[in-house]
Amino acid sequence: MTDRIKFLREQSLNAVNRISAERAELVTGFYQSGIDREVSVPVTRALTLQYILMHKHLCINEGELIVGERGPAPKAVPTYPEITLHSLQDLEILDTRPKVSYKIDAETKKIYREKIIPFWQGKSNRDRIMRSLPTDWHDAYNAGIFTEFQEQRGPGHTVAGNKIYQKGMLDIIDDIHESYTKLDFFNDPHALEKQEELKAMEIAANAVIMYANRYADELEMRARQLGSQDSRFRIQDTCFTSMQTTSGIGYQPSELFELAGICRHVPAHAPRTFHEALQYYWFVHLCVITEVNPWDSFNPGRLDQHLYPFYKNDLEAGILTKEKAIEILQSFWIKFNNHPAPPKIGVTALESNTYTDFTLINLGGVKPDGSDAVNELTFILLDIIEELRLLQPGSMVQVSKKNPDGFIHRALQITKTGFGQPSFFNTDAIVQELVRQGKDVIDARNGGASGCVEAGAFGTEAYILSGYFNLTKVLEITLHDGFDQRTKKQIGLHTGNPEKFKSFDELINAFKVQLNHFIDISKRQQHYCADLC
Repeated sequence: MTDRIKFLREQSLNAVNRISAERAELVTGFYQSGIDREVSVPVTRALTLQYILMHKHLCINEGELIVGERGPAPKAVPTYPEITLHSLQDLEILDTRPKVSYKIDAETKKIYREKIIPFWQGKSNRDRIMRSLPTDWHDAYNAGIFTEFQEQRGPGHTVAGNKIYQKGMLDIIDDIHESYTKLDFFNDPHALEKQEELKAMEIAANAVIMYANRYADELEMRARQLGSQDSRFRIQDTCFTSMQTTSGIGYQPSELFELAGICRHVPAHAPRTFHEALQYYWFVHLCVITEVNPWDSFNPGRLDQHLYPFYKNDLEAGILTKEKAIEILQSFWIKFNNHPAPPKIGVTALESNTYTDFTLINLGGVKPDGSDAVNELTFILLDIIEELRLLQPGSMVQVSKKNPDGFIHRALQITKTGFGQPSFFNTDAIVQELVRQGKDVIDARNGGASGCVEAGAFGTEAYILSGYFNLTKVLEITLHDGFDQRTKKQIGLHTGNPEKFKSFDELINAFKVQLNHFIDISKRQQHYCADLC
């Protein structure tokens, strides 16, 4: 790796995971205006995103080739009080956890104590949902049947498809305007709701453009200052430092102007180059995970497929070398490692300890026509995975009978080093699974796995996850005729005393009855969430 990448990698590895109050404070200030009582929920959320992107701190790390951070600095993690609210006890737990801690300074605790908690107590999405749920759900939840219920997350995630590589935000706004003209307020009872959603989409698209232009302005200003002053200057209002001050490498004014030009073009317009495509995705990524934390799993999906046309065209045009492409990709890779997962609350803050944001980049697999999708960029990305050896992003290979043996052997060489990446998934099985679900075969071939192991059609669906289900606890309930030994409540059905069962099949049948009972309770909860959210 180059000296630039060595520096950025070390900066990422050495950065301290900490909680930033910036987003929470901005969101609180915005909602205090009462705007949510004047406009629809979708428009409120879009205006919230616009406000955050307009006021959030701009972070430009020394020498990076992809710009933008979720927080004010690498590994500065935001919180989402409008979704679920961290208590002071939660913050203390996170700060003092022995292995996977999030450091919290006195000023952040003060902001939470004086501003965030007083405003959001009882008003968060989680609070409103919990108040609406029936007693049988609360009994099951308190017993441990359900876990991870909106504990600092939205109720699902998705994976980017290829639309952003074909259309800029201005093109998408044109599509929105076209959709406006198709609204039928006479015959469609949902037309007004659709109109509000379209309004929100337009606000959000313009907000992303505005955010990128803020970076372009900042980079141009830095370039002019760097060209007219000693390069050892430091600007205090961002985390930007000329690289010569610490690393000895140095940013050239031309590099900053080039980055500014990229930010000026994307995401307003469709990307033209390899570098623009990566920066475009990163702006989209940042804005998605800034607006709402989507179950920790938003990611670019099949990166080698999306980027290969840009890579190939840039090489042929002579505007990109393989070495430069690798450096840009490595800078992009490091950005993911700068983003630990936002921490949870309550019992999950105490017991669920991970920094992993579950971004899972897919490599290999098949093309839409079913042929082998492995290309030169696939192997370059495998080289990057092996060389950088970072916790994030997660990576996997989609293995199909159409793929060459060399692809599988190369992935195995990395895995056998003990790094734990990439993981292996059967593409042909994923396609079959998605087609059996009723999805189009082209969408299925364009899909893959995301998050932990969820299979889906990338760019065309969302993964709605409303909590984990504790099957072992259901078995325990079954063994006590529906009675929970911990909460001392009858939370399940009376399915009989297992001591009187005459066969193992009777136990299994009783277990299935209890399981269906709790599944029904969980399903009702999901409908409550859909209505309230």
